[in-house]
Amino acid sequence: MNICSYICLNFFNMTEMEKETDILERSKIDRSQFEEAAYILKALANETRLCVIMQLTRDGEKSVTGLMEQMDCEQSLLSHHLTDMRAKGILRCRKSGKNSFYSLSDKRFSNVLKCILDCGN
Repeated sequence: MNICSYICLNFFNMTEMEKETDILERSKIDRSQFEEAAYILKALANETRLCVIMQLTRDGEKSVTGLMEQMDCEQSLLSHHLTDMRAKGILRCRKSGKNSFYSLSDKRFSNVLKCILDCGN
């Protein structure tokens, strides 16, 4: 099981007692899973990227233009982030003519965003 599955699928379905007990079980996760988690978190460690995930979670697939309008972001900056997030496996891209449409590669990234936002409160 990868770390994203562990955090997103299991944690949100646990009772508070199970969450406390589960902390003791985390030592069973090997180092490569922590490396994978750090890779994903580094890829998300930017407010523009988190906003992209929020927009795609709310609206589903969106064009670059649609994201630009909702985020009030310059096209060059947004395109840089979208390209990097796609390269890291967070987003997928579908081309239609000259337009590119982005969506989350895995819906669990929505849960990761929720977890990050909950930690910030």
